[in-house]
Amino acid sequence: MIRLAVLTSHPIQYYAPLFRALAQVVDLHVLFAHRATPGDQARAGFGTPFAWDVDLTSGYAHSFLENVARRPGTDRFLGCDTPRIGQHLSKGRFQVLLALGWHLKVYLQGILAAKRLGIPVMVRGDSQLETPRSLLKRVFKSLAYPRLLRLFDAALYVGHRSRAYYAYYGYPAERLFFSPHCVDNQRFRASASAEDRLRLRHQCAVAPETFLVLFAGKLIPFKRPADVIAAVARCRAQGLPAEVLVAGRGELEADVEAAAASSGVPLHLLGFRNQTEMPAAYVAADCLVLPSDGRETWGLVANEALACGRPIIVSDACGCAPDLAYDGCVGRTFPTADTEALAHAIGALAAVPPSSSAIARLSRAYSIEAAVDGIHCAADQLAAQA
Repeated sequence: MIRLAVLTSHPIQYYAPLFRALAQVVDLHVLFAHRATPGDQARAGFGTPFAWDVDLTSGYAHSFLENVARRPGTDRFLGCDTPRIGQHLSKGRFQVLLALGWHLKVYLQGILAAKRLGIPVMVRGDSQLETPRSLLKRVFKSLAYPRLLRLFDAALYVGHRSRAYYAYYGYPAERLFFSPHCVDNQRFRASASAEDRLRLRHQCAVAPETFLVLFAGKLIPFKRPADVIAAVARCRAQGLPAEVLVAGRGELEADVEAAAASSGVPLHLLGFRNQTEMPAAYVAADCLVLPSDGRETWGLVANEALACGRPIIVSDACGCAPDLAYDGCVGRTFPTADTEALAHAIGALAAVPPSSSAIARLSRAYSIEAAVDGIHCAADQLAAQA
């Protein structure tokens, strides 16, 4: 069994089930650079201090590295500084290192330490070319990244735009492996019951015939939550009895409330919802709308909605658009910031909803099992070449 080290910033709710599944097929050890506090979560844009209500660290071997950063955190390059990582890699006798990015100092420390020790390195991330960048940054990356990315012996792409990102910088196609972005489909599916739908709609005083549109996420500028209000206002003007459900908090909460009040859109604010509370929000709604700009490098709320049996509408700038919204049925897209087009997509979905079997098929294609297969295949190949 391959001895694999995974280097990541901190325990993340989406990665814990992936690590547990990966630990079943490799000898896994996860190295964390930071312990996130409730205050860190608030500063990350969630709008309130909290701790995740799901287990993030059991079911797989892990260690917390010594972080010597002056201001520890994951929101800045220097926030994760672990100069002793080379000792951990050497002592662990790892055959392969998987880095979950390269945007923090800890990742560069780990990558360079592994190279010195002769440990092959692979990377998994969701960078995409749609993310807005200044001209200076684009020029710098066009010069530096073709060489920088060659530090990785293999790259795991999470979707179509992730693969295109590597291709744009000339990364060798034979060193690319598909490991899709995923959530714990089984947990979300099992927790999204018809009873939960009825209960939450009753709590919000939403009538059975109302088409309920969900926005799930931080209420921050790049996620464009007010676009949902504007689009639903158009739908209502055209005769569709639609309302908006919001699961999340953030700096734009007052703006969203004001927009709903001025346009006459019934708005139901759930506030921040922890992981175990989210399935009820998805199943209560009739679709999820994710209107973000290109800074949404994927949008895992779309995976969560599909796992709960709900169709999705995402902007064409979201990283997941060509993967989860390509069929125009289970998933639909619209031009970013075009609220008229978004209203049309909502109306079309309400008129012709997709079947539950079609939603389930798409959800299964982006599963933990598929992600683990990609990581395992890449690690196998690198270990055999070492």
